[in-house]
Amino acid sequence: METNFLKIKKQPIEAALEELKKAYESKDLAVIDPALEKINEAWKVASEEMYKAQQDAQAAGAAGPEAGSDAQAEGDNVEDVDFEEVK
Repeated sequence: METNFLKIKKQPIEAALEELKKAYESKDLAVIDPALEKINEAWKVASEEMYKAQQDAQAAGAAGPEAGSDAQAEGDNVEDVDFEEVK
């Protein structure tokens, strides 16, 4: 099922890429610019969806606020030390 999901998400980018390739072959800037905008928009949408999925996965994996505060407390144990630079 995951592969079908990825294929569906990749399809707009691949279609925009093919359009951009054809536009590039024409060497006509008036055709290339809209094709470039289309692939940029497709990539933007896909990137936003990937970012949201990553955020959702991290939120689902978080144990809760107590686990985060324990990890933060361990990281707060900072000690200043003297050192000598050897040249």
